[in-house]
Amino acid sequence: MKPESLLTEVILTNTRQSLGKIELDWMPQPGNYIEFDGNTYAVLERHHHYQYKIGGYHLHKMSLYVQKSRKPTERSLIDGRWVIGDSNCKFNARSEIFRCAVNPEGPCEGCRYYEFI
Repeated sequence: MKPESLLTEVILTNTRQSLGKIELDWMPQPGNYIEFDGNTYAVLERHHHYQYKIGGYHLHKMSLYVQKSRKPTERSLIDGRWVIGDSNCKFNARSEIFRCAVNPEGPCEGCRYYEFI
């Protein structure tokens, strides 16, 4: 059985500019990455839009607020979710969106601020 796809508008967060609409068959969470028009974007927010039909409200479409990004090469699994960078470092933010305050662009390997916890 084919999963139902959902019309999704992709919007740049900083300028509120719509990049366009796509059909997705999955629900991206903040921290996920999507490919759109040959570019990689980090999902920062997801908004659902409902429409009333007989019997109640139904999910009609979705908006993703994104920022242009590179897909991270360093990731760690913490409590069932992927975070950027080496989670063993004292300065790691344990976030799906950014690595750390002292070296946000990375890489963690060879970082002069790296402190093992």
